[in-house]
Amino acid sequence: MADDRVIVGLDIGTSVIRVAIGEVDELNNVHIIATSSRKSAGLRNGVIVNIEDAKDAIKEAIDTAETSGGVIVSSVIASVGGSQIESQNSKGVVPIRSNSKTNRSEVTAEDVAKVIDIATAINFPADREKIHVIPQDYLVDGVGHIQDPINSIGYKLEAEVHIVTASRTIIQNIRSCMNRAGYGLEGVMLKTLAQTQSVCHDDEMELGSIIIDLGAGTTDVIVLLNGAPVSTASVQVGGNLVTNDIAIVAGIPVAAAEKIKIESGSCWTEGVVSDDDVILPGVGGRSPEVIGKKDLSKIIQARMLQIFKMVKAEIVKNTNDSIRQLSGNIILTGGGARMEGVVELAQAVFKTSSVRIGVPESLGGLEEEYKNPEFATAIGLVVANKGIVNQKSSRRKTKKKNNDNSEKKGFIKKITDFLF
Repeated sequence: MADDRVIVGLDIGTSVIRVAIGEVDELNNVHIIATSSRKSAGLRNGVIVNIEDAKDAIKEAIDTAETSGGVIVSSVIASVGGSQIESQNSKGVVPIRSNSKTNRSEVTAEDVAKVIDIATAINFPADREKIHVIPQDYLVDGVGHIQDPINSIGYKLEAEVHIVTASRTIIQNIRSCMNRAGYGLEGVMLKTLAQTQSVCHDDEMELGSIIIDLGAGTTDVIVLLNGAPVSTASVQVGGNLVTNDIAIVAGIPVAAAEKIKIESGSCWTEGVVSDDDVILPGVGGRSPEVIGKKDLSKIIQARMLQIFKMVKAEIVKNTNDSIRQLSGNIILTGGGARMEGVVELAQAVFKTSSVRIGVPESLGGLEEEYKNPEFATAIGLVVANKGIVNQKSSRRKTKKKNNDNSEKKGFIKKITDFLF
């Protein structure tokens, strides 16, 4: 029998599928009880291209986590990212209606709902599906930085929102994979948005920070300011290109190049203090060869430098003047964040010392399994969606009110539309 207090985060990555299972206690605290990872199949650059292969890989990853956690998984929250994601900012304005009893114009919940509806009244193409609507700011008579405008007195209410859409085909493919694997799909969530809940602190979100997810097929970015997203984007290059560069230059198979990248690679040549020899496997009867670690680092750094420059250009293009207001941190997540020298290279490209690796917070369980930047998405999906437990309980008890007051602060509470 499935446990209604269990939340399952499914990170469908280009190279690896990761699963995190969290259990929500009576105080609404999340405890990670199991994790698993499995090599991806049927995906290219974060997009499902073979449903059957992807289904098999997803089921194997979930089965492993089920066995480890001693629970039965019935449904999951899945991540989306990469080229299938688009986003934009929008505004809405409504007059504040007078209260007939007090004869004062006070903002009500109905006013807030109406201004959000107006802000999101955009004609999206038929192949796009809205997955997130996140209020960035409310203004009453032009005065902004109001997190909760209800009961404010004024004549005009404005809302600024960030809207994220995804390809309908991609979402349908995810749903089809889950159905064939025998699991329900509670919803989908932008992977970098989920990561804010596992690796980003409230003060970083308020001051203005950037999360860069260094994946195998894509590099995804979210820019945060005043506790909400300013922009989200994806650059269609990732760690796989680094691996391919090594394979081509060294004349070795891709699998061997990946192993060398992980075990001996550095993307910051200046940080390589000892030019140790790295053994290159022989191919087709050829004797093994060697390459100096510094020479290997030059290959890796060239591609990683290009990736960071592309990310920076995308951020500048999408954020306009907002980038000048950022005073938080650049937070690196994903498999690429484990590479030696990645912090130093990012510091050089972005010209700031405020760069760190995004490691999920401690949530109990076998922390060594998930306290690394590769699990930022899977853990974030669990933390961000723990309210689903309360929703299930409310539906079961036919209550309308949600009494969860222990939800982590931040813009995740502002999301008005992210489930199917």
